[in-house]
Order: sequence, then structure tokens, then C-alpha cells
Amino acid sequence: MASATDSRYGQKESSDQNFDYMFKILIIGNSSVGKTSFLFRYADDSFTPAFVSTVGIDFKVKTIYRNDKRIKLQIWDTAGQERYRTITTAYYRGAMGFILMYDITNEESFNAVQDWSTQIKTYSWDNAQVLLVGNKCDMEDERVVSAEKGRQLAEHLGFEFFEASAKDNINVKQTFERLVDIICEKMSESLDTADPAVTGAKQGPQLTDQQAPPHQDCAC
Repeated sequence: MASATDSRYGQKESSDQNFDYMFKILIIGNSSVGKTSFLFRYADDSFTPAFVSTVGIDFKVKTIYRNDKRIKLQIWDTAGQERYRTITTAYYRGAMGFILMYDITNEESFNAVQDWSTQIKTYSWDNAQVLLVGNKCDMEDERVVSAEKGRQLAEHLGFEFFEASAKDNINVKQTFERLVDIICEKMSESLDTADPAVTGAKQGPQLTDQQAPPHQDCAC
């Protein structure tokens, strides 16, 4: 995984300009809720049970196809510890979407969702889309946060809701693809109404004139 401290990361990826849109997505939430495992499961289809705390912020890139468009996802994995908060919130700016994650076996991580939501509203742009994800649903015997509580909180915050498991690969791909679909829907609505927040491309998706050749590696 490339480090965010490497200022050349943009240059590494810029050589591949064969995409229609590029979306910046952040995974946020308390430490140890499974953000890194969730990203690795989606990007690499891999899982390791060993917990290593993310230092600062890292990212992966994955390209998918939605509605005949090739979309490059730049997915940022953020550290949940308080001491990294000023670093990670700096990356909220320009993010098209957020996966706000808690651990269904950790009530403290669930109780922190409201604070994370406030941070999104404070540091991100107004059109950023958010999904609330209750991770580790494979650990049913250790559950302390019911799915209904998760749904109710998501509804209160105006977010869509998923329960997922990076370990058992439950709703991982579906979460990312739903977030991308919502971003595309909102972007289309904004373009239809000539919303300058999107058409100006100041912080929104990047559009190119190049068309991607048929490719199927996004189905993994």
C-alpha cells in the first residue's frame, strides 16, 4: 500500500488516464473497527486476522465499471486514533464519499459514529455521500449493537446502512458499489441542474474524454 507521505503518489497513478471518472473515498471510524481489513478485502480480496494499527493514512486504487463508465476509486484508509485526527481530517476535503464504520462487537465505536458524522459535515464538501457500515457481522456471538440500532442511527443521520464482514467477505463489494452508485446518482442530478459544485469540478469527480477498452478485472 502506498504511503500518503509519498508526494509522488499522484504521479504514480496519473500515468493511467484511461478512465471516465475518479472518486476519492475515505473509510473512517474508531481504531480497530476493521477499516484496513475492509479495504484489503475489497481491493485485493485478502484478509489477515492480525491487527496492525494504521499510522496516519494510506490508500489503494481500484478501477470498476458502473453504467458503462470506467471509474477509478482512490480509497483512503484512515487511522482512528485521536492523535492522528488532525492528519486524517485534512484528507476529507475533496472526498466524494465516506464509509463510516463501527464494530458491532464494540459499543464505544458505535457511540462514536455521531462524532465522526459531525467531522464529515465540518471538514468535507456538502455533496459528499456517506454509508454507515456495521463491520464484523460474522461475530454474532459477541454482538453488542443490534442491526436495528444501526439502521435507526443511519436513518437519523440520513445515511444508507450495511452490516458487513471483511473476514467472511459479506457486503464488502456491495458497500463500495452502492456508495459509487449514490455518488453517480447525485452527480447526475447536479449536472442536470447545473450545480457548479460538480460542473466546476473544483472538488468533485474528474472527467476525461478517453474511453476505456472492454475489461473484466473489476468483477473480483
